[in-house]
Amino acid sequence: MTGHNDFDYVYQAIQSTGVSYLLKSEGYEKIIHAVTNAIAELESSLKFNHLIQKSEEKLTTLETLAQGSFFQYLFQGTRAVGELEDDFRKLGISLDPTLPVLIALGDLQHHAPNHSFADRQEAALAVKFLSESFLAERAAALGIIDRYGDLIWLIQPIRDTDMGAEEDFARTVKFLEGKFELLQHACTDSMQLTVSITLCCDPCDWKKLSEVYDRIRREQHLRAGDGTQMVQTVSMGTVETAAKSRSLRDKAEALAAHLDSGRRGEFLELLEELGGLVLDDRGGGGQFFVELYFTIALLLLSYINRWELHDKVATISLMRSDMHTSWYESFEFLKRTAESLFDLRRNGERNRAAAAIGKVRLYIDNHIGEDLSLVRLAKVIHFNPSYLSRLFKQECGLNLSEYIEKVRIEKARELLKQDELKIAEVGVLVGYEASHSFTRFFKKTTGVTPQEYRDAMRK
Repeated sequence: MTGHNDFDYVYQAIQSTGVSYLLKSEGYEKIIHAVTNAIAELESSLKFNHLIQKSEEKLTTLETLAQGSFFQYLFQGTRAVGELEDDFRKLGISLDPTLPVLIALGDLQHHAPNHSFADRQEAALAVKFLSESFLAERAAALGIIDRYGDLIWLIQPIRDTDMGAEEDFARTVKFLEGKFELLQHACTDSMQLTVSITLCCDPCDWKKLSEVYDRIRREQHLRAGDGTQMVQTVSMGTVETAAKSRSLRDKAEALAAHLDSGRRGEFLELLEELGGLVLDDRGGGGQFFVELYFTIALLLLSYINRWELHDKVATISLMRSDMHTSWYESFEFLKRTAESLFDLRRNGERNRAAAAIGKVRLYIDNHIGEDLSLVRLAKVIHFNPSYLSRLFKQECGLNLSEYIEKVRIEKARELLKQDELKIAEVGVLVGYEASHSFTRFFKKTTGVTPQEYRDAMRK
């Protein structure tokens, strides 16, 4: 509200969003209306800002879950540095894939009874965000919720140009020990949550991530006492280094996922890796071999049972490792069984594709005079249109539209031999309501008009 009477000033003011121009003579009702509108605009703006804030919070949570899923996948194998750089960029991971990383594992224990899955996830996210703010002073840190609901921290020091890399990491380990203790007290005081932490003090190459994670989890399991408020530092030199100590369960789950998804190459590559753990052991670790063999055999048997393949794959020797002459022969048998399952899957896919396309072709033959749009044909076999189009080309070697035209022209030629049918009637029977459209289509395909074709047939 202003007393200015200069119109240039008024003109400039009313160009601004949310500004109204009132005359004194308009009275209180007009002023109240203008103020009410201004309040509504403010409330709308605040509500919009609140929605943006909530959306950003959800985006942060989704990004956290996506990062967790990625690292769970990464723990099962290795990726090249170039691939990691691309993955990190897309997932908003602020770590450097070309530098080693420190790994810590936090075991979260809730004081409150009967906490739900959502409660555990919410608490883990709260600890993650709190820890990242604690560590931001001297390190780039990323907290990940693993499959057990625990937290994994991946940490890289903020480089000090006056120190070497080794000294940088050693200083960061000391910093982490102190900060993790502060984090534990904060979690106990504010969230009624106990966090036990195991920290590997040796920098880890990304290719060793899976192995180091498994070793740290094993060390935490073997901790002294109940681990309450524990910050345990372990060195790679104090942990068993045999390759077979890596988590068999994670590898078996990866094998099952590859088998269910039909990823033949990845399955066989991982199977070869697991077989190498035993075959390179020079006869030691027989019990580990037994566990490994039956783990793989059981997931193959489970797949056979699920898809009812007993009449196509021999299963008698699957659960009888003693029927094989050597460990090498045992793994070769598992490999052959797996390859048979992949072959059956592929053949089944081809047979089902052929059957689906056969159904579409039969429908086209029987309804050549009707609407044969891609959308309608897709509904016949309950596929999405783009997939039907791609599958038809793959199975038949020509586009769906080309096949329909081919059937229509063959049907038209057949009908034109019947003199009792008019040219226009033939057009309708093959899907052309307008006679000139049918004539244009026929001539474009055959080089002659329908009448010229009929006259030629009479000679």
